[in-house]
Amino acid sequence: MLPPAARGSVWKRVIVLAVCLPLFGGLLVVVQRSVLAKDEQKPASGAKAAPTTSPSGSKNWKETVKIIDEHLEKGWADNKVTPAIPCDDYEFIRRATLDIIGRIATPEEIEQFLKESKEVRREKLVDRLLQSEEYPRYWGTVWTNWLLSRSGVFGRGAYHEWMHTWVESEFAENIPYDKFVKKLITASGKNNDTKDGGAAANFILAHLGENVAREEMGAKGGRFEAVPITSRITRLFLGVQTQCTQCHDHPFGKEKQQQFWGINVFLRQVDRVGQPPIMRQMAAAPTLELKDNPNFNKDAKVYYEKRNGVVLETGPVFLDGSKLDLKKVNLKPGKDEQPWTRRDGLAELILEHPNFPKAAVNRMWAHFFGKGFVNPIDDFHEQNQPSNPELLDELGTQFKHYGYDLKTLIRAICNSKAYGLSSVTNKTNAQPTQDNLFSHMMLKAMSPEQLFESLWTATHWEVKLGRSKLTDKQNTEKSGLKNQWLSSLINGFGDDEGNEVNFNGTVVQALMMMNGKDINDAISRKDDGTVARAIVRSKGSFDRTVTDLYLVSLNRKPTSQELSKIRKAMYLNKSGEKDIAAPYQDVFWALLNSNEFLLNH
Repeated sequence: MLPPAARGSVWKRVIVLAVCLPLFGGLLVVVQRSVLAKDEQKPASGAKAAPTTSPSGSKNWKETVKIIDEHLEKGWADNKVTPAIPCDDYEFIRRATLDIIGRIATPEEIEQFLKESKEVRREKLVDRLLQSEEYPRYWGTVWTNWLLSRSGVFGRGAYHEWMHTWVESEFAENIPYDKFVKKLITASGKNNDTKDGGAAANFILAHLGENVAREEMGAKGGRFEAVPITSRITRLFLGVQTQCTQCHDHPFGKEKQQQFWGINVFLRQVDRVGQPPIMRQMAAAPTLELKDNPNFNKDAKVYYEKRNGVVLETGPVFLDGSKLDLKKVNLKPGKDEQPWTRRDGLAELILEHPNFPKAAVNRMWAHFFGKGFVNPIDDFHEQNQPSNPELLDELGTQFKHYGYDLKTLIRAICNSKAYGLSSVTNKTNAQPTQDNLFSHMMLKAMSPEQLFESLWTATHWEVKLGRSKLTDKQNTEKSGLKNQWLSSLINGFGDDEGNEVNFNGTVVQALMMMNGKDINDAISRKDDGTVARAIVRSKGSFDRTVTDLYLVSLNRKPTSQELSKIRKAMYLNKSGEKDIAAPYQDVFWALLNSNEFLLNH
């Protein structure tokens, strides 16, 4: 299916793609090659000193910035690497807006950003994004995907939405990360309760796994094997993959089979009221309730089989050998107190583990830089050491020192010199083996959600529904459209664990994604769409119209070379063209299909 401007003009579409897409899609590669061809490149000059006053209500994140800069600069010097030049302001606002609130910037936001003093505009932008309503909404999406994944009954639909609502409220209140994690591990109640925390139970409900064998169910074994949630907790919150130790000792690390089942015992008293649907496509998801049943697994033991057939038993023992105080679990609670459960004990041990702050920092660092200090980000073990262990340790210490404040951590990361570097490499840092030095920004594929929200922003899709402040009915329509898109996009972008896969943004893949009816309608809309607005604002000026289309899609102005090529292509194809908007729709369509749009750089 061809885009709208191709009506009766297939030949014109081919020419536009031939001229524009190689330029737009290959822009980063061309620039990178030109820089690499130079013999020398000036090192990134230090940014001017930031003002002494921190944003309102923030911790002293500048101390953390200094730690990041000093460690990375030492690494660059030790490895004789010249860092990339600083990215320009257009690239920075697009990058930070995508990373912090999950969409590209608008021309109005770019204008506001550029009006501010150069010395403080980036710092103020980060603070403004962290204070926006979109910050908790976006991180609600990020964490809900990490917690529930994007597949299965909990991957989308009501359970996913309830979880998202709860996570969003936690981020809106800037709940400390340790308290957020404790709520997830100890949650109980009805999973549609988004106000009092019951919705947090969707995390455990989504990963309970198979029922315990009939002969062991109840007082002996509990109700659920809880195998998926055992490994998910250690992966997400400690960066330790224990799933393979279900059957055998870890082939590289110290983790043993006994440790997996020792943690599993902490979860064997979990019970569920209600039955989730077998498939997501079934009728409305019934409300579920999560609770702990003290009559389950009363002897607090789990039996597991070694590869040689020997059956062993273990009690509730943590990774470091710490044992749960069962007397504390069995104490009767006082008046107005909740019973202290095994999961309360597990949460305490998770939060006290030395990996807890480091795993969180590593995950957040990877979100902003495209790569963690440890990769995969959830696979800390002896044979997979951090690329910069000293920096990771110090960032973990700082994160804990500032009360596990995620906004403080984000401010520090986004105000560091490394985050403000260009994605264009030079001859000293172009090798993939040097990526762990973070001397340039790596290209990152947009997540499916980022792509949807960025297309929504670029095409002024909200105009089709009314205004930017949508009613509940219009938000429902947007959610439906978004879910439709995600169903197709996830197959090309993400796996069923909520992780992103590498995407190079080829023209063929872009065409497959972008040529849907909705995006075509959005591009060709004559009432108040992006192209129509640009033409009216420009009062017939070619340069201004194309510049508007660049700003709204790529968040930058076109180069003189790009303007020249587009002008030439439009001149060659204007014969017989009655619709003045059609060639500009071609340009806009090509921009949205370019690598530069699809990648966060």
